[in-house]
Amino acid sequence: MDQLPEILKRLNEYQVDFVLVGGMAAIAHGSSMTTKDVDVCAPLGEPNLSRILNALREIHPKLRMRPDRMPLPDDPDRLRGLKNLYLVTDWGVIDFLGELSGVGQFDEVLKNSRAADLGGFTCRILDLDALIAAKRAAGRPKDMRALPELEALKRRSTDRPPLPF
Repeated sequence: MDQLPEILKRLNEYQVDFVLVGGMAAIAHGSSMTTKDVDVCAPLGEPNLSRILNALREIHPKLRMRPDRMPLPDDPDRLRGLKNLYLVTDWGVIDFLGELSGVGQFDEVLKNSRAADLGGFTCRILDLDALIAAKRAAGRPKDMRALPELEALKRRSTDRPPLPF
């Protein structure tokens, strides 16, 4: 996971609009879970898509769900209409989600997030209530296993600062 936070830092530096969701958001809230990827909710239209392309260009993004791992096209017009963007880079895996199950489109995800210092940079992370709702809505075994710990963290404190990576 060493370079995963660097992906977030890079998105931040390029002023990409995003909210950290998924396993890394859980870790930022104090979860002991581990993750091998970065999940963010982000608008996948212009101008954000161009900022995403610029932020990731130097770390060689490739389309993760294609068997040939085709390089991510440099032209945002070729990506128009995508709802999600699943990538692998030199620094690790990042998934851009246009909406989050159990929460909604980016605007709703943004409303259910807060700014957090993640060890030298600030980005928005999904709040615990919304993260729990998203995990519950996803319903995958790994999400269901994460729920008891997330609910315990919620009971302990809703104002607890996130942990740096």
